[in-house]
Amino acid sequence: MMPNLREAVLAAQDRKALDLNILDLKGICSFTDFFLICTGTSSRHMQAICDAVREKLESSGVAHTHVEGYAQADWILVDYLEFVVHIFSERARHFYDLERLWKTARRVPLPDGDP
Repeated sequence: MMPNLREAVLAAQDRKALDLNILDLKGICSFTDFFLICTGTSSRHMQAICDAVREKLESSGVAHTHVEGYAQADWILVDYLEFVVHIFSERARHFYDLERLWKTARRVPLPDGDP
């Protein structure tokens, strides 16, 4: 797993993100290599997950290129070019079902020793 993606996963886990899933999109997607998908329990929780990921990566010198949906906090998207972080409410995650839409993507295991 690429180090920056690992840092994003650990930051999301640190903020108690639910149902983390990593999809490997190499070879089937033209705009990114990975999706990190997770769920928050409220809009504030989703924003806290987003903030933690951004702060962790910025402290390593990695800047996002785009953030979308932060104010509404139903589906927050943070684009790091090589990977995209999707933070969903439970309802939005079920509705958009990215795992089903990208069902040919390989699932990447979460880092060892982490929940």
